[in-house]
Amino acid sequence: MKINQAQIDKLYLFTRQHFVEYYDLQTELVDHLANAIEAQWDTNPKRNFDEALQIEFKKFGIFGFSDVVQERHVALEKKYRKIVWSHFKNFFRLPQIIGTFSAVGILFLLLKISFHREIIFISILTLLLVLFFVELVRNTRKMKRKNEETGKKWLFKEILNGYGQGSGFMFLPLQTFIHLRSLFNDDLILLGGSFLIIALALVQYIVLVIIPKKAEQYLIETYPEYEFSK
Repeated sequence: MKINQAQIDKLYLFTRQHFVEYYDLQTELVDHLANAIEAQWDTNPKRNFDEALQIEFKKFGIFGFSDVVQERHVALEKKYRKIVWSHFKNFFRLPQIIGTFSAVGILFLLLKISFHREIIFISILTLLLVLFFVELVRNTRKMKRKNEETGKKWLFKEILNGYGQGSGFMFLPLQTFIHLRSLFNDDLILLGGSFLIIALALVQYIVLVIIPKKAEQYLIETYPEYEFSK
């Protein structure tokens, strides 16, 4: 026996009723449940759909689908970090590496010759923070509008469009840097600070511009059915 479309719809409803809000995770669970139920029918064709579903659901334990959702969330975050890293490495390959190190050199020279290097450093950092939050809010609003249009939320889509919040932690070592004023008198450390700022700017550009623009591509690569659900 094979699962029919009405039963597939029931499985989607079942996952939603058990607090799985993301369509991509719903789909993965529905596929798993459908295959497991069909396997039950191979050995016991008289077992009804609801009974078979409850048998499979009990196998997930007392926490239901929550552990599966968490595991998938971790896996998708790991996939996202690999995507970010692959884009970041591109800035250290020819010809992009020329622009990257030129930017580091220009910033270093600007800080070195300036009598107000602390002010310049803090101003650049503040500008990056402002741009970060402005672009993050804009991306979040665009994603919410798209979700409302389709009626479906995709976990990987949210990660691709909003996980860039994690790059905010990169500001922490820079904030520590600016509080140690004596560091601004050491050329080597000043060069390191210049590199960190440029690296931070690159990561922000990747997570807030490059990846969101390619989000549809990454979603289709991960979930081919996404193309037909838009």
